[in-house]
Amino acid sequence: MRVLSPEPTVSKQPESGSRLPVLALTLMALSGFIIIMTETLPAGLLPQLAADFQVSNGTAGQLITVYALGTVVAAIPTIALTRGASRKPLLVIGLLGFLVANTLTAIAPTLAIALVVRFVAGAFSGLIWGMLAGYARRIAAPEHAGRALAIAMAGTPLALSIGTPLGAWLGSAVGWRWSFGGVSALAMVVVVLVLACVPNAPGQRSDTRLSLGRVLVIPGVAVVLGVVFAWMLAHNLLYSYIAPYLQRAGVGLRPDLALFTFGVAALVGIGITGTLIDRALRRLALASTAAFIVAGALLLAFSDSLPATIVAVVLWGVAFGGSATQLQTAIGNAAGESVDVANAMLTTAFNLAIFGGGAIGALLVDGSGPATLPIAMISLSAVAFLAVAFGRKQAFPATVGRKAVVPSGDYLS
Repeated sequence: MRVLSPEPTVSKQPESGSRLPVLALTLMALSGFIIIMTETLPAGLLPQLAADFQVSNGTAGQLITVYALGTVVAAIPTIALTRGASRKPLLVIGLLGFLVANTLTAIAPTLAIALVVRFVAGAFSGLIWGMLAGYARRIAAPEHAGRALAIAMAGTPLALSIGTPLGAWLGSAVGWRWSFGGVSALAMVVVVLVLACVPNAPGQRSDTRLSLGRVLVIPGVAVVLGVVFAWMLAHNLLYSYIAPYLQRAGVGLRPDLALFTFGVAALVGIGITGTLIDRALRRLALASTAAFIVAGALLLAFSDSLPATIVAVVLWGVAFGGSATQLQTAIGNAAGESVDVANAMLTTAFNLAIFGGGAIGALLVDGSGPATLPIAMISLSAVAFLAVAFGRKQAFPATVGRKAVVPSGDYLS
């Protein structure tokens, strides 16, 4: 039984030299902004959530955990089931899911109900993240695929640097429920604009679909997934526990200012990546993972220095900003026709790293102390760097000017 729609009627693929569909890609970035805002809002609203639901901060924090769990559980199955579906209706359905989920969260009378709704929101996150990268590449000419992906992924650093702090401020000013309501309102606006301005694209043709197992063994795919997990685990260990780390370091840098600095630096990183991604993917990935190692080394060697900490946070942010685009471009190049399933695997690996960052980070912070976080960051980043370095044949090829592989199939206007 087909899911959502039959094979769409097709029209002409964007020709080489076509202009970037900037408006459509910007709306995709706003979709990512909504996803990340929904995911991270509880982190900035924990005191209000805990007080309203009459639970501890740790218990309220499970609103983040169940969201990630929903993403892990749903990403691969939903993308596997919807590979043949038109992309635009799928994006609209996902956004409507976020509109409903955030509205229900805003009016949830108990924590139990909120947790169930957050799990469902995470499932919609798995659906959208699994198809968004392939969709962005499909509506752009092949030589612009990397830049298209960079624009579409810009919503993540924007949400981290602006959206979440703004939501936290709104929650402290008028109540946490209004923060989730505001995200619902934004989702409604984006749905209308997507319907009006974003071109459609077909799903994958039935004769080109591979099983999940066969996608995993496509040369390069497993290596990229390994880099995703090691690199993002290095990131999440420090990001999840930046507050206790800074408190232990005693350099006088508040967590909110550190995260704002990180977010602004991430915007710079995504700009650099967008400029170079179509001709220097391998060098970008090597430089970014190396920057993580340097940032961790600065935090380890100069833990009591405010200037060194700020430099480390900036390096960390710049390197992280382009990471999603680099990794999704790499897995898209390797997977070819099966890019959507491969991206669902990438989304799963990313969210497993979020789980690992929370669990392993808790053991480190409560055990040997926050000062050990930079050591873990250096070690894991080194693993990612070596995987990129040795993945020069299929995962991160050294060929200069290698064009991104865009899934075949025509495109709808």
